[in-house]
Amino acid sequence: MELIASVAVAADRIEALVRRATLVHLVGMTGATNVQGEAVHKLDEAANRILVDAVRASGRVAILVSEEMAEPLPLGGGPFALYIDPVDGSSNADVNGSLGSIFSVHAAVPAGLPPAGRAQRGSGCVMYGPGPSLMVTWGRGLHEFALDPDARRFVLARPDLRLPPSGRTYAVNSGRRTYWTAGVRAFVDDLTADDGRRGRPYSLRYSGSLTADLHRILLEGGVYCYPGDAKAADGKLRLLYEASPLALLAEQGGGRASSGRAPILDIIPRTIHQRVPLYIGSVAEVELAEAYVRQEGAR
Repeated sequence: MELIASVAVAADRIEALVRRATLVHLVGMTGATNVQGEAVHKLDEAANRILVDAVRASGRVAILVSEEMAEPLPLGGGPFALYIDPVDGSSNADVNGSLGSIFSVHAAVPAGLPPAGRAQRGSGCVMYGPGPSLMVTWGRGLHEFALDPDARRFVLARPDLRLPPSGRTYAVNSGRRTYWTAGVRAFVDDLTADDGRRGRPYSLRYSGSLTADLHRILLEGGVYCYPGDAKAADGKLRLLYEASPLALLAEQGGGRASSGRAPILDIIPRTIHQRVPLYIGSVAEVELAEAYVRQEGAR
């Protein structure tokens, strides 16, 4: 898909900025606050500009929605709407940690509000790290492209990836355990129980970057969780440009993604910056999470 190629070109430029972020003073904050009420990192702002310029030049996008912009940005002609998180985990840049970009492609719709995620034409995420990687689908399987540092282009490295049906790792911000519901606590306690017969305990692998944590899970299996809790009933992650595009990747690789009560790809968005709880990864772990969350609701 031509549009995904344009996003990949932008990702190459962002990766070059990430490598030089400290040298060119792109760590730290701008002093501004985005529509989410979150402090804007310098890298967020720079990456957003790169992506906007790249997709505008492609001529393929009518509407662009970004985490860094309060309203949809009309770009003129083109058959598609693009939803982007320019830099996921941007605070990791300050400590030389992994971070990424996430995108979702829909048919162009008025006001930037698309149907449920199953209607996506494609999606992907880029992980900027020791070996920059693009995980992508255009509705025909999950494929990994690696950035060739000499040619400065993404090359198909692992086609037709399939998630293992279960794994041995989980990713969750356990610092919020105090605010978790009983069902979420019970689910995580199950994963960490001392029960070798059931492959327990799982190992915790949480980096603060959704794309980096999910990259491991797409390859090795397991589950990533950002549940709703007492302080944020809908969690932290945005449906249109975080949960939904990653859910499409997971399902195209034979995995599963859920809010705990419904498949992510069946949720109809109400606003462009809507948040949603997320459990994503191997089928076994996501179904287990759903069972605990639903059991809690039945009490």
